[in-house]
Amino acid sequence: LLLGGRIETPVGPTDVSLLLRPSWGGGTTVQIPPLGSLHLDTHWGPISLEASVTQLRPGPARELIESETALEGLTDQITDELRHGVITLLLRAAALSLVLSFLAGLALFRSWRRALVSLGSSAAGMLALAVLAWGTFNPQAIAEPRYTGLLTNAPQVVGDARSIVERFSAYRAQLARLVGNVSKLYAATSTLPTYEPDPSTLRVLHVSDIHLNPTAWSVIRSVSTQFQADLIIDSGDLTDHGSGPEDRFTEDIESLKIPYVFVRGNHDSLDTQEAVADQDNAIVLDDDLQEVAGLRIYGVGDPRYTPDKTTRDDNFGANQLRTRGAQLAQKLRNTGETPDLVVTHDASEGEGFSGMTQLVLSGHTHQRSTRLLPTGTRLFVQGSTG
Repeated sequence: LLLGGRIETPVGPTDVSLLLRPSWGGGTTVQIPPLGSLHLDTHWGPISLEASVTQLRPGPARELIESETALEGLTDQITDELRHGVITLLLRAAALSLVLSFLAGLALFRSWRRALVSLGSSAAGMLALAVLAWGTFNPQAIAEPRYTGLLTNAPQVVGDARSIVERFSAYRAQLARLVGNVSKLYAATSTLPTYEPDPSTLRVLHVSDIHLNPTAWSVIRSVSTQFQADLIIDSGDLTDHGSGPEDRFTEDIESLKIPYVFVRGNHDSLDTQEAVADQDNAIVLDDDLQEVAGLRIYGVGDPRYTPDKTTRDDNFGANQLRTRGAQLAQKLRNTGETPDLVVTHDASEGEGFSGMTQLVLSGHTHQRSTRLLPTGTRLFVQGSTG
């Protein structure tokens, strides 16, 4: 039953994988990587249904995004396609189960009569499963989903699920727009490069200016898993004030399971830096060069500590930061070491390393930008604020 219980079917602008899984509690799980999943208590029994979005089809998605008329009837289309997929899944699973049970009985007993008894036993077992699922079927389960991952924020985004069920016809247009928005997300992520795994390729996830947002860890975990990142680089401002109680926020770094390179931002204290260094997979760089996953990375913490407006006048302007960066770059040249990339919190300081590396990663401005300096060094500012 489990062997035949898998199929991939088109649902709207996506391809969805449907499969049966053994489960003590039954139910239905919908997985939408990298957003997370939701679980519905649709039925009870030893088998659950799992639906997972496997890919976005660019053509239908683009039509959905660009054409207002494409949204009309989308809900009915998705319902019909999903129903067809589930029925096909169950028929395939049942047919394969009956055929294999007959062949197993024939091979074991070498008797047509006993093989037919085996076939009947399997049919009875599947009928019992069907009756159990049908008898415990709960159509209101869609009103009480349990979310995981980024979808834990879904009630705030799409409203209370129960009200959506009760006023379904009034929500049709909103649901169609929601599907359109998800399609935009998948269209954006599908343009990111996907590399064949080979020893010369590294995937680096660059984040910055998280500022204590707990949701950030879910985003980082989802993206680093989906794109199989080899390491994560954080260019600072992990906290808001660099205070002791904020140190607990750094403990989620270990859950990421891959190297986490960190440089201190102007909102991070030296105590924050030490708290990050205490995490097993963290590498803190402060005027240090270290090889991580085969990549030579030089990083330096921000010389300022300006956690609030009372300390904003820190006498460190952009020109002073550039000068400091140039001094650190010269010091690094004197050692004869050449980094593959440099990480600073402020791009102004990063400009001082122009010409000695191909790439400088920074943050601080809360706005993504990329600039090619005259020396050929690329300065990339990450805007992933909390």
